[in-house]
Amino acid sequence: MELINKLEVLADSAKYDDSCSSSSRQYSPGGMGNSAPSGICHSWSDDGRCISLLKTLFTNSCIYDCAYCINRASNDRLRVSFTPRQVAELTVNFYKRNYIEGLFLSSGIKKDPDYTMEQIAETLRLLREEYKFNGYIHAKAIPGSDLRLIFEAGQLADRISVNIELPSRESLENLAPQKSALDILNPMKNIGSRIGEARENQRKYRHAGKFVPAGQSTQLIVGASPESDYKIMKLAEGLYSSYNLKRVYYSAFMPVKPDSRLPALKTPPLLREHRLYQADWLLRFYDFEVEELFSGARANLDYRLDPKLNWALNNLNRFPVEINQANYHDLLRVPGIGPRTARKILETRQEASISYQNLKKLGPVLKRARYFITCQGKYRSGIPFREDLIKVRVREQERGNDYQQISLFSEEQEKAEELNDRVV
Repeated sequence: MELINKLEVLADSAKYDDSCSSSSRQYSPGGMGNSAPSGICHSWSDDGRCISLLKTLFTNSCIYDCAYCINRASNDRLRVSFTPRQVAELTVNFYKRNYIEGLFLSSGIKKDPDYTMEQIAETLRLLREEYKFNGYIHAKAIPGSDLRLIFEAGQLADRISVNIELPSRESLENLAPQKSALDILNPMKNIGSRIGEARENQRKYRHAGKFVPAGQSTQLIVGASPESDYKIMKLAEGLYSSYNLKRVYYSAFMPVKPDSRLPALKTPPLLREHRLYQADWLLRFYDFEVEELFSGARANLDYRLDPKLNWALNNLNRFPVEINQANYHDLLRVPGIGPRTARKILETRQEASISYQNLKKLGPVLKRARYFITCQGKYRSGIPFREDLIKVRVREQERGNDYQQISLFSEEQEKAEELNDRVV
């Protein structure tokens, strides 16, 4: 099979892995440019740049028969595999043509976990040592493979990810019985420990070697199993605190083959996925804890409202906060104010008291924030500060929003932090 035909098959099989953000933008025939060639996806670097990656599987052959996976062994699909040199040459050639800035490499499990991990590690070795490729590399660690092979890959990759996929052992046993929770968690723990050791060594020694400098990530499938949002977020919280995790990705379940063990969904739960991302952002950057986001006995998020706004409406006794007196933590709790705006407010306050007109220039989304703040002692929401009135007004305002799956090409996505100041 021609190499480009292999790429078309394996890039299509890789599109269900959300550990690397992808573009789903459609283009018109005959127009200028093409944002959806086989294998090209987009992700965000730590400094906020949108970078293009070659996103592909090493192979779509798999010995496992996971109910939710397009590449499950029982699916009647064309099975294709690269060689390590083919992936390396594709990556270098795409890079030289300015198509990409890096590689995202995942894989099905061919023969056994060790064999597949050896192939991935060899691909990375060729790229770094033989082709002298210095671009970004995100590689998958194969659960159940030898930790020495994962360590070898981690010394060469910028980011490593081990996908948990299902939020509980029970669901894993039901939907992916050939997989083991220990085989997934042990490499995650090992990678997390080695990341910590590498960072400590870099603080002590100038020429200490790097290990997965961009951190490790994982993916959870949302909607394929019965776990609540609370259980999913508690798992994410534990992963962040115990496994040195950089990011948890949430992927709305997309039915690919009928199976009695799976829910009969007409459409993927994209809004639920979106709310989980917002809740995750609150854990990582807004000092929230999971228990705060779930009121009473509620086990799922209220999908009508973003989690921060919903928390504020359920805790109106903590508002309004005075812009000229509130500390950083209290400012972060105000809907419409994110970390960047909160820091600007604190910096500006050192020079002079902030008026309402000056506050507008600092970047808060006042159509949300105005219900939860005072400025120079004045409350400017247009309604009295009464719980019943605020809840009615805010919910009416939110019903007018047209929620859609986040797009890398929307105006709000131009800057990741700007987005979360506005949405969260």
